Amino acid sequence: MGDEGYVKYTAEHTRGAAIAHPLWPVLNNARTQLYDLGLIGVYPNGIGFGNLSIRTAGDEFLISGTATGAKRELSPDEYCLVRSCDIEGNRVVSRGPIQASSESMSHGAIYRACPKAAAVIHIHSKAVFGGMLGDDLLSTPKDAAYGTPEMAHAISNAVGQSGNSHGQIVLAGHDEGVITWGVSIDEALALALKLYNKYNS
Repeated sequence: MGDEGYVKYTAEHTRGAAIAHPLWPVLNNARTQLYDLGLIGVYPNGIGFGNLSIRTAGDEFLISGTATGAKRELSPDEYCLVRSCDIEGNRVVSRGPIQASSESMSHGAIYRACPKAAAVIHIHSKAVFGGMLGDDLLSTPKDAAYGTPEMAHAISNAVGQSGNSHGQIVLAGHDEGVITWGVSIDEALALALKLYNKYNS
């Protein structure tokens, strides 16, 4: 089990109204599908896991808020706009009704490394995590711990070197953590579902 829900970076959050975005319903529907499969949710100890985001402009992105894993469906008030991610300074600047997910830095690392990426999905699955590691798929180092600049750098480097506009990466230093990204929400979701079906068959 991970420690999702604990924000390890310096968060500079400004409270404000919900961010309107035409693709929010599509993003939220994808989240509900993943929740129903147990790929987003909450552990018995109360710690939530899993989150989704879409790029809005530049490297800004809309992401599900912190501590929302227990809910099947979210409202616009449970999403947050991340204005910037400073990996080197371990700092996230955000705005909205709720603070950004603790995994925001990982999402920001992918958007920075892959200009074509328009959506990022972070799921948790023991089966998918173990299967991807066993198949030697794209991975971060085991010593790159969750929530650290080292992990963000590892994600950015791996995704950038892959040169792919879509793909998946297993976070070896973040138990059960897997990320997919794509040029659309639908593409990132399809990759996550493909992994789920492959390793849960």
